[in-house]
Amino acid sequence: MATRSETRDRKTSSQTRSGRTNDSSRSAFSFGEGSAAGAAPLLGALAAGAAIGLGANWARKFLMQKSESMAAGNEWDEILKLEHKATLAKFDLLLATDDSDTGKRAALVKTIHYALNKHAHQEEQVVYPALRQANETVDADHLEHEHGYVKTFLYELENMEKDAPQFLDRVREFRNLVAEHVRMEEEQVFPHFRGELSEEQNTKITMLMNKEGMKML
Repeated sequence: MATRSETRDRKTSSQTRSGRTNDSSRSAFSFGEGSAAGAAPLLGALAAGAAIGLGANWARKFLMQKSESMAAGNEWDEILKLEHKATLAKFDLLLATDDSDTGKRAALVKTIHYALNKHAHQEEQVVYPALRQANETVDADHLEHEHGYVKTFLYELENMEKDAPQFLDRVREFRNLVAEHVRMEEEQVFPHFRGELSEEQNTKITMLMNKEGMKML
C-alpha cells in the first residue's frame, strides 16, 4: 500500500503533466441536475414507507441515516466523519472481547461489515467520482484502492474462527488500516476538496450521497 508521501509525489507529477491550475472553476461538480430541494421529496417518501411497515430493521437503518445527516448539518464530509467515528468505535468494542465471546465477535464483525460496505458504496458512487471530476484523480484512486484491502480484511474476519489465537491481532491490524484511511480523508483530501466547491456543489454531493446511502439500507 502506497505511503502518503508516495501518493503526494504521484499527485504532484500527475498535476504537472496535466498542467493543472488552482482555478476553482476546474472543480465544478456537474454530474446530475437539481439541488437540495430534490432531497425533501425523497426523504419524505422514504419516511412514509418506513412508517407504513417496511420492517423494523429497515426503519431503524433509515432513521440512523437521516439522523446522521441532520446531526452533521447535512454536509457530506461531516456525515462521513460521523460514520468513521462510529465504525472505529465498533472496532474498539471488538478488540475488548475475549475468546469466549465468539457470538459477540461474530455479531460485531457483521455490524462492521455493514457499516463499511455502506460507507464505501457512498464514497465510490459519489465522492470519489466527484474528486476525479475535480482533477483529484490520484487521491481518489489511492483511497478507492484501499477499499480493496478493507474488503479483503472483512472476508478474512468473517471466515476466521472467532476464537482463533490470531483473531484480535488481525482485527487490530484492520483497525489501523481503517484509521489511517480515515486520517487521510479527514485531514487532507476532504478539507482541500470541500474548500474548492461552492455551497451549491457541496449540497448536491450531500444529496447524492444520502440517496446512495438509502440504497444500502
